[in-house]
Amino acid sequence: MYKRMFHLLALLIIFAMIFTACQPATEAPDEPPAVEEPAAPPAVEEVVTIDFWHSMGGDLGGIAIPQMATNFNESQTKCYVEPIYQGSYDDALNKLRASLQSQDVPAVFQLYDIGTRLMVDLGMVTPVQQFIDRDNYDTSDLEPNVLAYYTVDGVQYSMPFNSSTPMLYYNKDMFAAAGLDPESPPRTFEEVWEAARVLNQVDASGNVTVSGISMSIYGWFFEQILAVSGGYYVNNANGRDALATEATFNSPEGVAILEWWKGMWDEGLMGNYGRVNADVRTAFYAEQTAMFVDSTAVLRGAMNTVDGKFEIGTAYLPRPNEAAFESSGTIIGGGSLWIISDSTPEEQDCAWEFIKFQASPEQQAYWHTMSGYFPIRVTAYDVPLAQEWREQFPQFKTAVDQLHLAPNNRVTQGGLIGVFPTARQTIEGAIEEVLADIATPKEALDAAARIVTDAIEEYNISMGLVD
Repeated sequence: MYKRMFHLLALLIIFAMIFTACQPATEAPDEPPAVEEPAAPPAVEEVVTIDFWHSMGGDLGGIAIPQMATNFNESQTKCYVEPIYQGSYDDALNKLRASLQSQDVPAVFQLYDIGTRLMVDLGMVTPVQQFIDRDNYDTSDLEPNVLAYYTVDGVQYSMPFNSSTPMLYYNKDMFAAAGLDPESPPRTFEEVWEAARVLNQVDASGNVTVSGISMSIYGWFFEQILAVSGGYYVNNANGRDALATEATFNSPEGVAILEWWKGMWDEGLMGNYGRVNADVRTAFYAEQTAMFVDSTAVLRGAMNTVDGKFEIGTAYLPRPNEAAFESSGTIIGGGSLWIISDSTPEEQDCAWEFIKFQASPEQQAYWHTMSGYFPIRVTAYDVPLAQEWREQFPQFKTAVDQLHLAPNNRVTQGGLIGVFPTARQTIEGAIEEVLADIATPKEALDAAARIVTDAIEEYNISMGLVD
């Protein structure tokens, strides 16, 4: 126990210094959500009160999550959950570290997808699989590709909550004006490149006024395009068949991504907005770029912002060729809910009841319509609220179809490593070097792979996973 705690404190202190905000801006804005104070728990001695730590900002943290907690509290009389915003995922991890020292821990903790390996290795959670087995809880209606990400060695450790994938957004009006079919968006690298050439607009002085496509320098996008290309991020089948020990994203599939990116950049077709996703969205809303890549979770915000000024189209995440649509697909992003093992058995039971409630069709339909994240339960799409929402935002069908198109295999389950934030930063640096002509795609990815491999090796040793 003491050895594990030492590892926890040491690792989280290190990670706190190197983590960046890996989630989309809609998930954790700079300003915390304006949350209404929840009603006090009923004055009944048997009621178990638990804390739910989350990292959802804006309306999601200020309206949706409090409402979902209220729905749960009013559905039964034994448990009372209090949602508490903890800032970004990285902030929440630091606060969890402090809470473990004081033993004032939450029962339910939300964390981003890339924290999965770390949470498993720290041994600080009770896998939801234990409750699934105990209650014979039926998971057959839950999205298999979503569950697969949070399943390690056959054990489901956490319950998916805010799940998303990236897709291509485009301005249908610009497509029509440029002579492109707005109902037939590009699907492959080559088709995107060709469309960007047609859509790109330059003034008399040679300045680009409308970029054909824009994509922020974001490690998550590289991971996703690598997956739809059929490439592994790390060895041992993405660390799913055995412990990952080496980065493999410098494969031909990875190099091809940066060659495609750099080629459009050199032609002046790719907008330059650095690492900030929100800046790319703003450019799209202002009609300064015709296409961009972003999370499915930003669709509702995009529709609300554009507000009919032009018609937004959505398309599958581009991949190298048509054959890739059959063999691979996107990886689930977002976050999940964990049950912290240092909470009491009674608190953990209530945590499980709360998590089950959040996974119900009605709650998932509400969350889906409030956020734009996928419902993790298939039958949630049949709830009238969800049906009405999709009628209002038919563009979201692309996201659902893309999710269901992806096979459930080791590529689409995603890489499983404990140093993902470091890996993402390293990839982003490699992309910047390529765009600045400091290194070729192969050179940059080879160097990045060495850095990430060293970080994986250090992590595995520090966690006692290898001799």
